Amino acid sequence: MPMSKRRSWVAWSSGKDSLWALHVLRQNDDIEVTGLLTTVTGDYQRVSMHGVREELLQAQAAALGLPLYRVVIPAWCSDEVYDQAMQAAMDDARRAGVTQVAFGDLFLESVRAYREERLGRIGMEACFPLWGRDTAALAREMIDGGLRARITCLDPSKVSRDLAGREYDLSLLEGLPESVDPCGENGEFHTFAYGGPGLARPLKVHLGEVVERAGFVFADVLPG
Repeated sequence: MPMSKRRSWVAWSSGKDSLWALHVLRQNDDIEVTGLLTTVTGDYQRVSMHGVREELLQAQAAALGLPLYRVVIPAWCSDEVYDQAMQAAMDDARRAGVTQVAFGDLFLESVRAYREERLGRIGMEACFPLWGRDTAALAREMIDGGLRARITCLDPSKVSRDLAGREYDLSLLEGLPESVDPCGENGEFHTFAYGGPGLARPLKVHLGEVVERAGFVFADVLPG
């Protein structure tokens, strides 16, 4: 008898690395992706840290043909509250036969160790489809592969405020200082992916207001 596929959820930030991790996983015949797992800040109804509106998050999931599982947390969230919310989501995942969660992390060892430890506590595994890739090459591979994204959040202590709302394209990459990771893996910036492999159709979006809050610059991406 053929072996059954491993069921996996993708930790879905709404950004480019999540989309590409999903793209890579869907080419693996041994894995079946059955859902997207996203942390949403309930006070703002936006994807945590990325600042993406839930309306666009839902549109992504629909275009990808996957159910969305939201972990709703308050704006000022303690570790205890976060852990409780994530535990509830993982309980749902296990009941659905999911045994692993895939992440778009690239090279931060401390982040990987944290994810592996937390999932290991409950008998689940962490999967890292993009781990160890050269980020300059990966960035170009994503863009050449049809990925379309905008920068929705950035750390102004690491990159220019002018990048907020910019298209994630070759022109942007060529203008980044050498100190900035091309994929923003050190927290320099975060993105919203509105086109690329796996999406049934590109999402129509336009740029709204750019604001600074809590030390970060956010660009509001709007539908339509």
